[in-house]
Amino acid sequence: MKKFEEKTLSSKKIFTGKVISLQVDDVELPDGKTGKREIIKHPGAVAVIALTSENKIIMVEQYRKALERSLVEIPAGKLEKGEEPVLSAKRELEEETGYECEKMEHIISFYTSPGFADELVHLYVAHNLKKKENAAPLDEDEFVEMLELTLEEAQTYMDEGKIQDAKTAYAVQYLQLKKAMTS
Repeated sequence: MKKFEEKTLSSKKIFTGKVISLQVDDVELPDGKTGKREIIKHPGAVAVIALTSENKIIMVEQYRKALERSLVEIPAGKLEKGEEPVLSAKRELEEETGYECEKMEHIISFYTSPGFADELVHLYVAHNLKKKENAAPLDEDEFVEMLELTLEEAQTYMDEGKIQDAKTAYAVQYLQLKKAMTS
């Protein structure tokens, strides 16, 4: 047994939806006792740091039903079944912003909430953006407004609570660190 491993004794599917599924596992704990774990399964996602030639960060504002309000975020979306993350990042960038890029650079992959979900987000930086004619449309249930923010404006949005999601906060802090290292 791996250090702290919880051996699955049984697993019961509770819900299967369009984006996630929920299961409840009975597990054997490292001390031999048993416990229950509620687990959300997610196909994974991508997020894109896209900078214009004026060094502005392309963001989108969209309504998030779980929060009952809008947030400003970097372009992102879930992986389609069998889709390579880099291709998903290019697709999401185009759908949400109308931009394409010459190169997608992988920065990091991180788990959003490993205490109860297996969602893994792959963060990329898009290089050499170009506005695309006839860009792919948004998903039919997706409504976004594109914004272009300076790094300072993005920090102000964080301070004001307009940016509160982890992937976007991570992206802004990544750019701040990169700027500090080159100054």
